[in-house]
Amino acid sequence: MQTNSLGDRILNGDRRALARAITLVESNRADHRAQAAELLAQLAGAGRQALRIGLSGTPGVGKSTFIESFGMMLTEQGLRVAVLAVDPSSARSGGSILGDKTRMERLSRDPNAFIRPSPSQTHLGGVARRTREAIALCEAAGFDVVLIETVGVGQSETVVSEMSDLFLLLLAPAGGDELQGVKRGIMEMADIILINKADGDLKATATRTCADYSGALRLLRKRPQDPEGFPKAMTVSAVEEHGLAQAWEEMQALTQWRRDNGHWGTNRATQARFWFDQEVRHALLARLDTPHARALMDQLGTEVGTGQTSPTTAAERMLAELTGGS
Repeated sequence: MQTNSLGDRILNGDRRALARAITLVESNRADHRAQAAELLAQLAGAGRQALRIGLSGTPGVGKSTFIESFGMMLTEQGLRVAVLAVDPSSARSGGSILGDKTRMERLSRDPNAFIRPSPSQTHLGGVARRTREAIALCEAAGFDVVLIETVGVGQSETVVSEMSDLFLLLLAPAGGDELQGVKRGIMEMADIILINKADGDLKATATRTCADYSGALRLLRKRPQDPEGFPKAMTVSAVEEHGLAQAWEEMQALTQWRRDNGHWGTNRATQARFWFDQEVRHALLARLDTPHARALMDQLGTEVGTGQTSPTTAAERMLAELTGGS
């Protein structure tokens, strides 16, 4: 695969080239990783940026329906929208259903939209390890908005905030004990909380739930990257498409304020350093997955199990082996 040719096609907005490039960055083969690094370095020079919006919420809250309605609204305004949807993977087989294209039938047919489902594999927060690289590819391809839909299970979902400019938390009304239903950690990460399904018989309940969350958000410590009134809670109906335009206006206002006050660039720089740290950690862990390292781990594990060596001493020997004794 010629990365220069692939990169030029991506910069020209070639969707097939973009799909091939995302497959490349998701590969764990050493030669593919080298090609992916070369491709990303080439595209970084284009300097293109999109608005990255992370979206989390419990399964069944209507994330896919919201993304389709929200995405269609954006494309109707002439914006190009990319959706990176992370599907849960089987812990046994590693497989994934990857059903987001079937759940977003209208959006998947829109020429201004690009939907790419990816398996979460076993990575923290259900965000595939290479999702951030896929985001960079979508930006290079000229997309204006990149939506990152996460699996939506567990407090570790907050890792999505490390690769997005805005973090939306989607909740359903009448979820039962609403304020206890979401861990404090993920609420502290949210920029906007959207109470979905605010239609029909649930409309009044959604309004009450929104008021509850608005009150709870006022009790949280104010963050320096927020203007007055943020973070905030709003009601939306993805089915009836109510509240979507207002939510988009709030997102644009928050984004502009952060750009004007220097928080946008600072946030992206902090995120880059975070992922540098994660790459180093991942590379060190990968060094344990060699035949020699596994054999040494087994040997030291046996010695620890029989009491010949303490866990601390065995760990020091293992680390010395991995770092060449340095």
